[in-house]
Amino acid sequence: MKSSPDAPSPAPVDDDRRRKRILVVDDELSIRRVLTAMLTREGYRCDAAASGPEAVRRLEEETYELVVTDMRMPGMDGLELLAWCSKNMPGMPVIIITAHGTVDSAVEALKLGAFDYITKPFEQDELHMVIAKALAREEASHRALHEDEAGRFAIIGRTPSMKQVYTLIEKVADSPTTVLISGESGTGKELVARALHDSSRRRDAPFVQVNCGAIPDNLFESELFGYERGAFTGAVSSKPGRFELADGGTIFLDEVGELPLDLQVKLLRVLQDGTFERVGGLRSLHADVRVVAATNRDLLAEVRNGRFREDLFYRLNVIPIRLPPLRDRTEDIPLLVEHFLRKFNDRLGKQVRGVTPEAMAALMAHRWPGNIRELENLMERSVLLADGDMLGPQDLPGLGTELFDDAVGAEGDIEELGLKDYVRVYTARLERARIQRALEQEGGNVTRASRRLGISRKSLQTKMKEYGLRDPPDPPATGDA
Repeated sequence: MKSSPDAPSPAPVDDDRRRKRILVVDDELSIRRVLTAMLTREGYRCDAAASGPEAVRRLEEETYELVVTDMRMPGMDGLELLAWCSKNMPGMPVIIITAHGTVDSAVEALKLGAFDYITKPFEQDELHMVIAKALAREEASHRALHEDEAGRFAIIGRTPSMKQVYTLIEKVADSPTTVLISGESGTGKELVARALHDSSRRRDAPFVQVNCGAIPDNLFESELFGYERGAFTGAVSSKPGRFELADGGTIFLDEVGELPLDLQVKLLRVLQDGTFERVGGLRSLHADVRVVAATNRDLLAEVRNGRFREDLFYRLNVIPIRLPPLRDRTEDIPLLVEHFLRKFNDRLGKQVRGVTPEAMAALMAHRWPGNIRELENLMERSVLLADGDMLGPQDLPGLGTELFDDAVGAEGDIEELGLKDYVRVYTARLERARIQRALEQEGGNVTRASRRLGISRKSLQTKMKEYGLRDPPDPPATGDA
């Protein structure tokens, strides 16, 4: 990015404004300098343009969150620039500043889509307030658009399997019926549980989470149901359990498959009639609680092996929601990467813009045994350690080498190639590995594999031929001639 010659060096500011870029447009050098200095002191990143055409060139080359422009300029005035922005940069706020403020020009600017209109001379506080409001609206619009494009219920994913999950959440969120969320570790089961709660009429009541695998057996009953004073040594006062704390809301029993058999029967009773007793108590208590459970185990297999009660399984599994592993929804990886880049840029004060095609190919080819949690951890490390504004394969600690071994190394050494040839061969081999995996996942069905890869069937067949992955020949005829 080229800095404007009119903009002073930004002062260090430890907040979100340092990532907001503002374009100041005015034909007077003194005004440009005053405005850029004022906004830079506030922590914004500013560029300046001396005319409407120069502003258009900058807007076409760079990304800005806001334009502050003078009304009267030779060649292309502020209203013409506003009209261009409305057509080519919809949603980006534009603030008009002019010494020639009239009711008519203000109305015209607002009709054309200006966020606000300020007349000279203006107070600095007034300008700062208008800019803050404009940027807040722009950010809210971006979040709403991204949520619509990237997923629903604060869950990232647009593959058909994830859309089925969203549909189920929508249908059952407001029901008191028990839900069992299953899926491998790291697939986002807690997000689904929270979505069920936040989308229900219980959203203003407590959401209480219990990690069933983290509570010692001898404390489980008291943690879940509470205890009375004197119930055991150290019980100097009564304490409510998690079910009482969740009254009117939702209790999320995470990793419910970790419960020992003797504790499963105690959980079964409260699921059947909603009643329980505190440890050491004589009085039955009742809680109006919606139960959502989650497990990374195959509970039916656990039932068959005698490690999980059949009656508890059917009590929990009224509405099953199955979350797919990340390796079965690789089309969502670019969306997840974009989400985590924004998250960790904000948290770590970095400015990583994206990943290179080679890095994305590596991410798409990995099998992700740790699922989304593994991807999140990798992106945090990569953003933290990144030296540039784009992540390449070398910036993916612990991932690039594994992918190279899996998808590239088996086909020969390419370390001696020049950089361009290296990237070309590396990318091609990763692409071949991804196509081969998609075909394996779809049992060799080319049509379904093409849908999984997001390309046409014809394109996939062309690539299969290129990489020597043609359909197997028909089996030889058998029987008498």
